[in-house]
Amino acid sequence: MQFPKAPITFEKQVDLLEERGLVINDKEAAAFYLSHINYYRLGTYWWSFIEDHHNHTFKSGTTFEQVLNLYSFDRELRLLLLDAIERIEVSLRTQWSYHLAKKYGSHAHLDPTAFTSKFNHNDFVSNICAEIQRTSDTNIKKQNQKYNEETPAIWIVAEVMSFGWLSRSYDAIGRRALKNDIADSYKVKETILSSFLHHITTVRNICAHHSRLYNRDFTFTMKLPTNGDSVLLNSFSDTTKQLYNTLVMCGYFMDLISPNHHWKQKLASLIEVYDIKVTEMGFPECWKELPIWSRAN
Repeated sequence: MQFPKAPITFEKQVDLLEERGLVINDKEAAAFYLSHINYYRLGTYWWSFIEDHHNHTFKSGTTFEQVLNLYSFDRELRLLLLDAIERIEVSLRTQWSYHLAKKYGSHAHLDPTAFTSKFNHNDFVSNICAEIQRTSDTNIKKQNQKYNEETPAIWIVAEVMSFGWLSRSYDAIGRRALKNDIADSYKVKETILSSFLHHITTVRNICAHHSRLYNRDFTFTMKLPTNGDSVLLNSFSDTTKQLYNTLVMCGYFMDLISPNHHWKQKLASLIEVYDIKVTEMGFPECWKELPIWSRAN
């Protein structure tokens, strides 16, 4: 079967949205935004405002500005989440390389016995070598040329390997005690840290590809802790497939690794400024009163 829809101009896209019941107060402005934000991309946001999904008709009174407001909120949310993930990632790279180097030496990553037998160590090292060849960091290039080693030391390698491989290589550390040494830095069990890293890798990729976070259901949901910090335990939502619990974990990690941060306040302000219905992201109704959001950093 061939795809039946022909491409239409930006102006015709505006007309089509009006036909489907979207209130457009400024058609020229709407066409301008559609010329810079793909119709399909913006459509993932107006889906929340659709009343009849079969006929693609909007709820009465829905405006183009409401859709654009949700899109703008989601864009800023991705940037804010990337800020937290970056700091968590930098911290994890540090802890991973530090503890492995303490146990196995400066080139621990090259030692297959440091990891489980199921871990594809050859692919891991090949990926690291490719990243080193690809890097534009002159200091890393100099380190690679200075010594007669397959790769630079692990604390240098940690700065170029992908977050996906970092997550997988943490999960594959052979000694559980060593995994717990790293997890202890964040006051969680190693199983919780492994699951969180797997999940946050997916979230990071969604943000990096500018995809929608708002009311997304994640196919992989992280394992939540059942003991430990009561502030963390008493702040989760039962709605585990949406973004809220991810934000709780990020707020918890930020409290640990970045004292005096303002990340949680920025999140609350972002929600308030855009007047967003956060229950669509799994937020409990009384979320601001929960300990992770109400306590001082």
